[in-house]
Amino acid sequence: MFTPKYPHPDTVAPVTEAPAPTPAVPAPAPSAPIVARPAVQLTPGSALALAAGGSAVVLVVGAVLVSMLLAVAITGVSVALVAVVLRLLLKDLAQQR
Repeated sequence: MFTPKYPHPDTVAPVTEAPAPTPAVPAPAPSAPIVARPAVQLTPGSALALAAGGSAVVLVVGAVLVSMLLAVAITGVSVALVAVVLRLLLKDLAQQR
């Protein structure tokens, strides 16, 4: 059931031609004509929109970075507070013995 089924040898076509040899040096590709494109010109409205978009991106990235820094600072303070409380609890437990 799971044995592979191979085609009969008489159905395989014999190879009659040898592959063509590849040339040693490829032929150069035809070069496209160079088209002079006009420089991008910004209108006052598009320059204003570009500046507003850039400043919005800077503000958003800054807000995200500040909030991440604040989260790390709050986590550090809370871990330090827990360490102080545990130290005091262990000190009181050791004095009661």
